[in-house]
Amino acid sequence: MITVARVLTFLAGAAVVGATLASAVKTVVVPRAESSLLQRWVFVTLRKPFDWRIDRAGDWEAADRIMARFAPFALILLPGVWVACVLVGFAGIHWAMEADGWDRAFEVSGSSLLTLGFAFDHGRASVVATFVEATIGLGLIALLISFLPTIYQQFSRREVLVSHLAARGGTPPTPLALFRRAKQIGWIDELEGFWTEWEHWFAEVEESHTSYMALPFFRSPNPARSWVTAAGAVLDSAALRASTMDKPRSWRAELCLRSGYLALRRIADNYDVAYDDDPAPTDPISITRDEYDQVVEDLAALGVPIRPDRDQAWRDFAGWRVNYDTVLLALCGLLMAPYAPWSSDRGLPYRVRLVVSRRRRLPAGRAAGEPAPAASLGTA
Repeated sequence: MITVARVLTFLAGAAVVGATLASAVKTVVVPRAESSLLQRWVFVTLRKPFDWRIDRAGDWEAADRIMARFAPFALILLPGVWVACVLVGFAGIHWAMEADGWDRAFEVSGSSLLTLGFAFDHGRASVVATFVEATIGLGLIALLISFLPTIYQQFSRREVLVSHLAARGGTPPTPLALFRRAKQIGWIDELEGFWTEWEHWFAEVEESHTSYMALPFFRSPNPARSWVTAAGAVLDSAALRASTMDKPRSWRAELCLRSGYLALRRIADNYDVAYDDDPAPTDPISITRDEYDQVVEDLAALGVPIRPDRDQAWRDFAGWRVNYDTVLLALCGLLMAPYAPWSSDRGLPYRVRLVVSRRRRLPAGRAAGEPAPAASLGTA
């Protein structure tokens, strides 16, 4: 009976260690978004006390200060959970092999994992386990040392263009403020480089924010700014340029739009946000026709050329917006983004679930990778 218990404990300990190493590798080493149940458990569990505290915050500034600590706390907690799981797993392994009682097993496991060397057993199997555990401990430390600088480097790269947008489109950023300033300084005909710059930014954000689950939660140094509301403002500006302005077609603006909504969808996939990946251009969006008409009137008052067929322009704008409307609002709710028109002012509260559901299926009649109809891309 004791032998069976030791065998089962050894297998359970090895499974815990294996799952922990898999989580660490998926989180830090694998250059793509891979689901890790342990990582999700840490984030979902830690988010609950933060939400409880935010609900009792007196104002937005206090809530923002609380939420600003969420991602750093999660990054510190996650390696601690890895270490604790490895310690517990190897304690079971040491007990199953030679340790005299659980107290001794935890002592040997802790000494081996942290490479302290004050406690060890002399049996051959126990020595091998000690060497393996010490190697894993040093490996986790190395991963942590490389992990944090990478996170903050990606964060810094993201925030540079968000700060640039504040100078061009205001805080919070809006399409109207961006085009007004561009018109005032004679820059409105030179926006092609702007769309290219943000197309590259979307590609970088997609790569980094799908690889590191904590990164989207890092908040901008300015409490009134957010990478997700900046993304929404740029996408809406590009959608207005592609659909409403009476100017030659801008393929750079349209590529920026496609790059942007694909990036937001990939990031939303990481948090199991449900959305229609092939929406019809006539599907409802969160922007009303009255809101759109007001912005168009303001643009016309600035002297921006507007297409004479307003109804068609609205349909084209909605055909673009429908591609990112759901994921933009969900991400604003998930990240508790600061106020910004057309995004976080109507954001849907969203929380990450612990267990990931099946991915959405493509609509019937569409093959994976097949392009959407032209109308759903915002073209006439």
